[in-house]
Amino acid sequence: MNQTGTIIQEAELLYLIPVGMHTKEELIPLLRKHPEIKFVSLVGIDLRGNDTDEKIPIGCFMEDIDAFLSGGVQTDGSSVVLPGIATLNNGKVDLVADTEVNWFVDYNYEHVDVETKRPVGTLRIPSFLIHNGKRVDSRSILQKSIDHFKKEVMDLLRKYPGVTEQIGISPDDIQDVDLTAATELEFWVRTPNDKADIEELSVSQVLQEQYWKRTKGVVRTALEKSLLLLERYGLKPEMGHKEVGGVKAKINDEGNLDHIMEQLEIDWRFSFQMQAADNELLARILIKETFRRYGLDVTFAAKPVEGVAGSGEHTHVNAIAKLKNGKTINLFAPQDMNKDFLSTIGWGALMGLLKNYEVVNPFITSSNDAFNRLKPGFEAPVCIVASLGNSVKEPSRNRTVLVGLVRDMKNPKSTRFEVRAPNPHTNTYLALAAINQAMLDGIIYAVKSGKSMAELEKEFSKQAGEESDYLEKDRAYRSEEDVFEHYTEEQRNMMFGTPPATVWENLSNLSKYKDKAAILSRGNVFEQNIIASYVKATQTQWIMELYERILAENTELVRKCVKLHGGEDSTDYDEAQWTVINDLRRYLMKDTLKEKSLFTRIRESIEAKNYDMVSNLQLEMAEKVSQLKKLYAAYKRNIID
Repeated sequence: MNQTGTIIQEAELLYLIPVGMHTKEELIPLLRKHPEIKFVSLVGIDLRGNDTDEKIPIGCFMEDIDAFLSGGVQTDGSSVVLPGIATLNNGKVDLVADTEVNWFVDYNYEHVDVETKRPVGTLRIPSFLIHNGKRVDSRSILQKSIDHFKKEVMDLLRKYPGVTEQIGISPDDIQDVDLTAATELEFWVRTPNDKADIEELSVSQVLQEQYWKRTKGVVRTALEKSLLLLERYGLKPEMGHKEVGGVKAKINDEGNLDHIMEQLEIDWRFSFQMQAADNELLARILIKETFRRYGLDVTFAAKPVEGVAGSGEHTHVNAIAKLKNGKTINLFAPQDMNKDFLSTIGWGALMGLLKNYEVVNPFITSSNDAFNRLKPGFEAPVCIVASLGNSVKEPSRNRTVLVGLVRDMKNPKSTRFEVRAPNPHTNTYLALAAINQAMLDGIIYAVKSGKSMAELEKEFSKQAGEESDYLEKDRAYRSEEDVFEHYTEEQRNMMFGTPPATVWENLSNLSKYKDKAAILSRGNVFEQNIIASYVKATQTQWIMELYERILAENTELVRKCVKLHGGEDSTDYDEAQWTVINDLRRYLMKDTLKEKSLFTRIRESIEAKNYDMVSNLQLEMAEKVSQLKKLYAAYKRNIID
């Protein structure tokens, strides 16, 4: 779609139906013109971020479009993750179309329609999930947060006109307030069944042999095809490039590349938050399918390869005012970019996000995989701290913080926050909703405080132990230093708070910080039954992965660490190393009459639902397994035969 909202078509295919064309009068002639579109799918997003996909014949949709738009499609709760809401005895869930965002056509290029000679398409319509007359899905929660933010900020701007005067406008000039977002999608691509050589990947990363290098072969083709396809869908891709992870591919006997193992990133233009989240979901589908058609496997896992860089999805947010004259103004940007970092609203948003991050984080980092990425090093943010830049004329380039201030002196509209913790499997709808609620809490404080921008900067830049009217006394919130190199772990925890290390620790913050958690429910955005359902769903996934996957994988690892030395070439060093390794193997998984193994204690704690103990034992297991891998690697290096 171009700037005027015109439908983009290429090679006679229809890629999207923009906002404003979702009426019976517009849809019927358009769909008749494109008989290659054979199906319709109403796409709802449950609380774990899963999207529904059902194939409704286009004829059924065309026969009663009005009913589909207003009443939707019925399903049962077993098809979506809504524990405690859609139950076995009350499981009816309706999907209702959202007519305020773009609709996309998903093409199956491996199924060509005989009559039209075009790939068969499915019209994917972003939708809401309704249970007992109430919206209960991730998209609905984001929409409620956007509506609540708009209302509250508009009321503040009318009541405190001095805030708008700081940015050179009058409250009467404002027609509306809105929130925008953009995500940066990192992912790993490889030829199927190829195993990662951890040491080779690690060396390549340290030497930065892959970062921003030229793509080659099928990786280049698939990347270029993905960018062109995103363009057709109106996402306006801005860049596709190699990331830090990966190794050089090999050329096989046919002259083709194999043993491909590369990390890539694709970025596209920002949009209003709901559209931005929908765009991200579409982009993941298009990228994965495009690379698959070229024989390449794409993973959006946060940490697919241990010991090398994980994949993040840095999320950019800001707020804008739409003026009655048609112009827009960035509400985070000050009027004088050479004098101040942020406006009053910008300072409030940043303060609110960091102060309340303990209850935002559960909606950002919610899986074992995500926590594997968020460890010190690899540029992964673990501390609740922001970077602004050493001066207003020196933009921040600190990649070790949770939130970075992005600003361009020549373009105030680009002022925004980059939240660096999300990963490709973060539920962007819920993450943005939680971020919005946290930012709004700080904005309300900053506006009502009557403080100048300089005073707010001073408050935000406080040292740990200094009093503050809003921020916590014992915390610091700003650092322009490399937080991993400049501070010890003890100093980081003291200044910025001890970060959660497991899914359970993170979820527990919702009950540990009750006052902060209360901001999520303001405006009925995160209702208590929604939070309870999300916690239950996330907890279930954590436990199931731990019990059925992680323990099984670690058991297999222990069994593969076998004795290799013996005979003439054996040394006392080999025997000493093996003794340590075998003792560790037995501690991990061998029960005796007197003592149970670590694996057994984890299983029993899970069965007893002692989740505090499970969390502690999981951390111990991770440490012991990492130790075992290192010891066994050193032991193998000393084996000649």
